[in-house]
Amino acid sequence: MLTTLKTVYTDTCAGDLAWALGREPLPALATLDLELTGAMVQLRLLGASHQVLLEEERGSCSETVACIPGSSTPLPLGVSKRVGEWEYEFAACVETLSQGQFAGRAQELLALVTEHPHGLAGVFPGMPHAFTAMLAQRHEGSVMWRTWHAYPQDGQLVATRTRVGVRKPAPL
Repeated sequence: MLTTLKTVYTDTCAGDLAWALGREPLPALATLDLELTGAMVQLRLLGASHQVLLEEERGSCSETVACIPGSSTPLPLGVSKRVGEWEYEFAACVETLSQGQFAGRAQELLALVTEHPHGLAGVFPGMPHAFTAMLAQRHEGSVMWRTWHAYPQDGQLVATRTRVGVRKPAPL
């Protein structure tokens, strides 16, 4: 699903993003509710940021990647931790692209997410390559999502990947 966000694009950058786990729902500009084989997932666009809310019989989990005032947790390259009965894995990377590369990658990602039944993308009015996009899926007992945050003024694209799944016992 593609939506135009009803807000002005603010001049943020990839370096302003912070990561948080367990935050309450923040005001969203667009949402997509999904049922993925027993897991309720809500994808939330917060402007140049995202929040994912996951609810399942084993518990709940919330991930926020946003410009969070007063946050002391910058965007990490990777996180792996236990959340209740789940294993939570998060990874992020920042790509810096030329103007031509950026435009092509933006079009490719927006097409991918827009055509996906579990995808949500938001673009900013007057800024065709400024967007936040999200995709969710369930695979082999895990819920996974990917997100992309585009900052055309800097040619930066932030990509994140998250997996939440049942904790696997350690091999003997």
